[in-house]
Amino acid sequence: MENEHLLTDLGERSGDVALQCSETAGFLGELTRRIQADSQRLTQLQSNMEALAGSQNESVVAAEELSLTSRRAARIIAEGHEAITQSLAQVASLVDHVTGLEGRLRQFLGVIETVGGISDQLGAIARQTRLLGVNAAIEAARGGEATQGFAVVADEIRRLAGQAGESAASVGDKLGQLDRDARHLISGVEANIGRGRDVSAHIDTLSVTMAEIASLVTQFGERSHAIVTCTNEADADVGALRQGLTNFSESAAESAQRVEMAKVQLEQLEGMANGMLNTAAHGGHRTRDSRYIAYAEDGAAEVSRMINVALASGELTPSALFDENYRPVLGSDPPQYENGFTAFADSIIRPVLDRHTAQDKAIVGCCLIDMNGYLPTHISSRSQPQRPGQAAWNMEYARNRQIFMDSQTRRALDGDGDFFLFTYRQDLGEGRYRALRSVFVPLTFEGRRWGLYEVGYLI
Repeated sequence: MENEHLLTDLGERSGDVALQCSETAGFLGELTRRIQADSQRLTQLQSNMEALAGSQNESVVAAEELSLTSRRAARIIAEGHEAITQSLAQVASLVDHVTGLEGRLRQFLGVIETVGGISDQLGAIARQTRLLGVNAAIEAARGGEATQGFAVVADEIRRLAGQAGESAASVGDKLGQLDRDARHLISGVEANIGRGRDVSAHIDTLSVTMAEIASLVTQFGERSHAIVTCTNEADADVGALRQGLTNFSESAAESAQRVEMAKVQLEQLEGMANGMLNTAAHGGHRTRDSRYIAYAEDGAAEVSRMINVALASGELTPSALFDENYRPVLGSDPPQYENGFTAFADSIIRPVLDRHTAQDKAIVGCCLIDMNGYLPTHISSRSQPQRPGQAAWNMEYARNRQIFMDSQTRRALDGDGDFFLFTYRQDLGEGRYRALRSVFVPLTFEGRRWGLYEVGYLI
């Protein structure tokens, strides 16, 4: 008797161990998913960092080219500034020279005017001399033979006076033309002098502008050097960050691997504990799980009778019962499916599941599971219509027509026995789990294993 109690206690403790292992494995599974999600985000971050590093390298090259360009520009500007300064000095000298021409031309006008006055005096003298020659010729005619020689001289004086008058007139005409040409030239020179003054103002402005450009190029060179310094420092920081991300990624991958190994080991321990729990449950001694085992066996028997009756009457065909052509329900999230057994299970089997679930407050639900983990129906509270955009709610309250599979369910589906008592994690979606203890009773129809009848309950 004492050994029996020890065996029963061992089974209970094994169940507790299995429950704790299940819960811990669930936590580790969630941790693994989070690490994997973080790893994916880290991979994306590394990808972004690689792109940033590429851009940073381009920035470094661009900054160096910018610095080189600024130095070239400074050199060109310096050379150009020197050449332009010399050219501007020559232009300014030329302008000063042109400006000085005005004074010389005006002096030339004075000379022309003086020469013109002399020419006028010569014309007056020529007129007086011609008049004197006329008078001398008259007096010579009065003197007769005695003044014939004087008459010849008087004629010669008149001739010379005429020539002098003609020369004076010609000189006057030429001096007048020269005066007009000089004044026209002076007018042009004056206009050029005005332009020259404008040019001088522009030259001064251009000199100031060139000096400002040279100053800007100098500042540009200084800023370019600062940019090169900053980009080099940033490049070093980016390199360090890339290495840090690489190290972190490797560490995260190693951590995820270790967590997964721990999870596998816990699942193995869970399997061993569940094996002990199941063995103890078959020992024939009453435990706190006994009544739930009885509930499961009664429910499985009733469901089996109803299905066998339907198969015998033709209401349900074997092909519909064993249909593995799962047709997706459009727009469902998580995905739901239908097959040839779904409608019969909803209308005939679901009321039985509801009734058996109501037998005990600790029972979470009764359901059917085929060999592929498909639940054709579930209790009514877990078979509600899905809500669009609420996947988490659908996962918990629209569990019918979904496909679930975990290691303990797979073990019960593949195992031989009249029932199986296991602890396992119920998937509630989005990494949420609930540790349950379930009794799985195999269902066989027409000599063929169909699946399981499950009663899940909380201890």
